[in-house]
Amino acid sequence: MAPPVPRRIAHLDMDAFFASVELLTLPQLRGLPVVVGGRRQPALAEDADPATLPRLAQYAGRGVVTTCTYEARAFGVHSGMGLMKAAALAPQAILLGAHFEAYRHCSRAFKAAVAELAPTIEDRGIDEIFIDLTQVPGETVVLAQRLKAAVKGATGLSCSIGVAPNKLLAKLGSELQKPDGLTVLTLADLPERIWPLPAAAINGIGPKATARLEAMGIRTIGALAAAEPQVLLAEFGPSYGAWLREAAHGRDERPLVTAREPKSVSRETTFERDLDPRRDREALSRILVDLCTRLGSDLERHGCLGRSMGVKLRYDDFRTVTRDLTLSVPTRDPQAILDAARACLRRVPLDRPLRLLGIKAGTLVPAGAEPAYVTRGLFD
Repeated sequence: MAPPVPRRIAHLDMDAFFASVELLTLPQLRGLPVVVGGRRQPALAEDADPATLPRLAQYAGRGVVTTCTYEARAFGVHSGMGLMKAAALAPQAILLGAHFEAYRHCSRAFKAAVAELAPTIEDRGIDEIFIDLTQVPGETVVLAQRLKAAVKGATGLSCSIGVAPNKLLAKLGSELQKPDGLTVLTLADLPERIWPLPAAAINGIGPKATARLEAMGIRTIGALAAAEPQVLLAEFGPSYGAWLREAAHGRDERPLVTAREPKSVSRETTFERDLDPRRDREALSRILVDLCTRLGSDLERHGCLGRSMGVKLRYDDFRTVTRDLTLSVPTRDPQAILDAARACLRRVPLDRPLRLLGIKAGTLVPAGAEPAYVTRGLFD
């Protein structure tokens, strides 16, 4: 019997994806610190003068950074950061609104281009995928270069690829030479290329675990690999403690998940200012209708219906409440979603200003049932 073929798993990560898509139509912004975030804005003219575009220093609100160019990252700006904090770090950075339809279009294009060369793909989101190259003919570096060229040809954008024996190392590899990087790793590369990295570089070691590891004097992946197994088990429990040791040694047998059924689909928005349920009733109504319309489109794209609908509210004091409603018939119809959301809202105290509103469809089933309707109520 022939020995098994060694696994070749690639992780492909688009470089500063949302910002890079924006720069396709605004190439004059290349090389400049650009931040994408905040409220949606109309598309800018292709010949827009960078000197006339809004700057982070002019921003006031509670929006967050969706993404930013590497020039903005050099100032310490990163995804998920509040725009006001980002403005303190890079006040002259150009601020652009997000255009998600364009991002989704480019996402579909790069994934289709990759599938032409290597069809076994695990979709990890709008800008990253895992690819199984084990059975794909070709030398690893040449094959990865072909993938990068295919993505560039389909979208005009660059990506970074890591290739390794497993998903964990492939994802680490894709981060090592960004942007436009290509990294091939083997287990023999662990001491020199992986162990010097901070422990938090491993996907699955979050801020709380990082803090606990640092309290134990463990700051790098190498230090984690050298830690006594019993110490890790005692501190983190048998499951997570064992996983930490395995991950630090680059061991990961997870297969690619090529079909993933979503458990729920949601849409939410954080307001630029707190909205009062009474004084800002009209604005809240518009936002609710927009969220329900977008959620209906998301369900249609997934080919499913929601048997339950729920709302999420966050008050000005940061308290968060949720309410859910089970429907007699599953739906993806925007009006049915809106009616269900209003029914949920009637069960929520509306005695304080709101900073966030969200809507969620759960208990998803394949499309094919008739839409359900419930009684209209608040925010009519």
